[in-house]
Amino acid sequence: MASIFAKIAAGEIPSYKVAEDERHFAFLDINPVNEGHVLVIPRKETDYIFDLDDEDYAALLLFAKRVAKALKKAIPCTKVGMSVIGLDVPHVHVHLVPMNTGSDMDFGGEKLSLPAGRMGEIARSIAENFE
Repeated sequence: MASIFAKIAAGEIPSYKVAEDERHFAFLDINPVNEGHVLVIPRKETDYIFDLDDEDYAALLLFAKRVAKALKKAIPCTKVGMSVIGLDVPHVHVHLVPMNTGSDMDFGGEKLSLPAGRMGEIARSIAENFE
């Protein structure tokens, strides 16, 4: 059975897509820790990031780097933080979070609830800056 992230990448579940290529998909986290929180996934389902072969691992991080650059242009911030946790969904995913302080990456804290219109604006802005 396909993971929720595989279904999102396949277009079976709606998402706020920010970038994609033939091997990767990036979309806004619907429970963000900070405005602009993006998840980057490989289309190929793998549960644990260190089970990816070297080529897929490197390609994922290079794609995430491109998304992070677009994110930084779209959401004013000091840096874009990256985290790989991977406990909630059995599909490799990289979190990219705009940061101005270390607490902006607090995954144990309260999540934001943004209106659909704002989520759409953020997704469009990131997508427009993706190269």
